[in-house]
Amino acid sequence: AAAVRAAPRASSQGRTSAAAFAPRRTVRASRKGVSVRALIEQEVALDEAPLTLLREGGTDDKSSMRAKYEKMIRQAQNEICAAIEELDGKKFQEDAWTRPGGGGGISRVLQNGNVFEKAGVNVSVVYGQMPPEAYRAATGEQGASKEMIPFFAAGISSVMHPINPMAPTVHFNYRYFETDPPSGAVAAPRAWWFGGGTDLTPSYIFNEDCTHFHTTLKDACDKHDAEFYPRFKQWADDYFIIKHRQNERRGIGGVFFDDMNDRSQEELLAFATDMAAAVVPCYLPLVQKRKDEPYTTEQREWQQMRRGRYVEFNLVYDRGTTFGLKTGGRIESILMSLPLTARWQYDMQPGPGTREADAIDAFRNPRTWVA
Repeated sequence: AAAVRAAPRASSQGRTSAAAFAPRRTVRASRKGVSVRALIEQEVALDEAPLTLLREGGTDDKSSMRAKYEKMIRQAQNEICAAIEELDGKKFQEDAWTRPGGGGGISRVLQNGNVFEKAGVNVSVVYGQMPPEAYRAATGEQGASKEMIPFFAAGISSVMHPINPMAPTVHFNYRYFETDPPSGAVAAPRAWWFGGGTDLTPSYIFNEDCTHFHTTLKDACDKHDAEFYPRFKQWADDYFIIKHRQNERRGIGGVFFDDMNDRSQEELLAFATDMAAAVVPCYLPLVQKRKDEPYTTEQREWQQMRRGRYVEFNLVYDRGTTFGLKTGGRIESILMSLPLTARWQYDMQPGPGTREADAIDAFRNPRTWVA
């Protein structure tokens, strides 16, 4: 789900908004011995996507950050899907839904295409409730209120798996999260933050491709702060680790950031907008270049094994995916990121000096792709 990662910072599992994608039920989870309840609403399918997924009336007018962020992610979804369709020659399938309490989502998935085995681009707008202890941890406020805190999350999320083993997989996710103050709390702050990132998962390492990918992301970061790229590249290298595979990374990283509220909302919206706009130029030229390259059966099997690693990370370590599964989320949206096919071959080890061994080295020892 697109807003899966837009969760309260205090959540050890990371992403409360995933709970919005599920039938209405009571979920109990233990946080440091505290029993937490969450009510989850059943989605209602739509024949076509509405003009807005925001609640009518209230504070969500066109000038609000909620409305601005939804506009940004809807535009990004349209532009990225159009670019993918142009390259692949096949159209996305679209599913749209809303929820009785407000919000909803739009999933677009392309399967068995001419270039992409599976590609998905989701957007979601979620209204939900978060535990008061999570709110206090996020804001630093004191108090003993036991009331659930209303929150809002909006995001775009995508994963694209090409057919050709020489063409890399890409993932990106950009999100905005906001809470309302507790009921009756005088002058209590409204907590908000931005998060997101874009990362690349190749089966085979082409140095020029990796450099192009990272350079494009760095250029987008540098427009806003010269410290962003080195800081967020390191964050990505530290996050996408498959610990049970000798600390292999899922791929060659990219940028990743979370909990950002250290400057104005407008500045961070501009940053998120530029990062989402960088997805097409940082990624599609790589697929265009590699989609028709010849490959062997053995190279396809290696790609499928790496896809298996992708599945392992998402189901074991990805905080958004695991939380969504534990809370009964909208399964088709949560698992949209998984490849159509994957492989687990017993004790598959690359020979020394092979391209496969070089890839494993790049995954276990993050490289500097751009100064």
